[in-house]
Amino acid sequence: MAESFRPTAKQQEAIALLGSDAKHIMAFGGSRSGKTFMFVRALVIRALAAPGSRHAILRFRFNHVKASIVLDTFPKVMSLCFPQVEYRIDHTDWFAELPNKSQIWFGGLDEKERTEKILGQEHATIFPNECSQIPWSSIALATTRLAQKVMIAATGKQLRLKMYYDCNPPSQAHWTYKLFTKRIDPETNKPLSNPDDYASIQVNPRDNLDNLPAGYLDTLAALPARMRTRFLDGKFGDVTEGALWSVEMIDKWRSGSEPLPDMQRIVIGVDPSGAGDEDNAGNDEIGIVVVGLGLDGVAYVLEDLTCKAGPLVWGRLVVNAYDRHSADLIVAEKNFGGEMVRFVIQSAKQGIPCKMVTASRGKAVRAEPIASLTEQGKIRFAGTFPRLEDELCSFTTYGYMGGSSPNRADALIWAMSEVFPGIVSGKDNRKPLIDMTPKHSHNSEHAWLR
Repeated sequence: MAESFRPTAKQQEAIALLGSDAKHIMAFGGSRSGKTFMFVRALVIRALAAPGSRHAILRFRFNHVKASIVLDTFPKVMSLCFPQVEYRIDHTDWFAELPNKSQIWFGGLDEKERTEKILGQEHATIFPNECSQIPWSSIALATTRLAQKVMIAATGKQLRLKMYYDCNPPSQAHWTYKLFTKRIDPETNKPLSNPDDYASIQVNPRDNLDNLPAGYLDTLAALPARMRTRFLDGKFGDVTEGALWSVEMIDKWRSGSEPLPDMQRIVIGVDPSGAGDEDNAGNDEIGIVVVGLGLDGVAYVLEDLTCKAGPLVWGRLVVNAYDRHSADLIVAEKNFGGEMVRFVIQSAKQGIPCKMVTASRGKAVRAEPIASLTEQGKIRFAGTFPRLEDELCSFTTYGYMGGSSPNRADALIWAMSEVFPGIVSGKDNRKPLIDMTPKHSHNSEHAWLR
């Protein structure tokens, strides 16, 4: 069986770890370092070695495992590493069946019926993918199904049970850090009774240079410090005391490649500064964030257009976003410059509805209810927004701890407070929506957001 896959030196080290006595093996590190590919390949090797064996690849959401594994990584692994092996995909129950009757199941922990079907069976290998999104309770449940007794055809020996894990490392408060670095039980914080069963390896994009496009490391190096630590250096982040948002929370509620729902309302939040059209290098950025309220009752962050520019430029930027998204309203803080924002926007285009709001309470107080909605999954991120997310993770119950003004976060908070009326004031004085017909279809004019 010809295999065109050639592992890098670091991947060879990781493959050696997969063959160790450890039952639970974690690969953590930066973005596009080959962790998932390596684990899927190892899982297929195990499936081919033991006829009739069952294996599971799990993510927090089924749509994510379908897009990233079933339609991407898995066929790549089969094509590059096992080109002579024929397989079929069952599109009803979502599993791959190999010629020796072994099965690889693909599941999302967000769908109760499918999860119960998968975890109602015993498996020889379980691979929770992108663990930063998966709660510990789901991992604990999955571990109970790592129990299938199957034999290796070539040796007649029992296939050792294995559980693989991978992630871009979140903060040190996450269960992955506790389990694999501190070697403590994530629930009790007591030392593991069987620490030798747990092993981990750090794999970073620098270890996978031969398989990365030119300039990719430069892109990661340009990220904000918090995200650079995670996606380039592959390190677990420090725990910020009293943080309102965390990378785990944002990851958990990030939409993948699945289509967004139709939107019943779209709002653009603007947080102005005193920048002029010239000589504005020393001024704060103009926060501009687009959010939409879906027919599913969930609000989505659609776009971050924050810029450092004068009124002539950012006014046009806001108006263009309003037209492109077929938005309903622009909401902006009026504390700085009074009616300046309304004037700038109306100068760019007459007739655009613009609501002015007053910052009568501290930033952290305004941020807390929005963070709470994020934690509940009522606010989600339709993509990755590095600098906005970095600002959000700098908000704590004690105030904002970031290095510069949180213009992006403030714009988001203003927009979300409008989408969820009364969330900051505690009162809802807006009339309820009557016509629920979708005004904004993200399956048509906003398909580019997918």
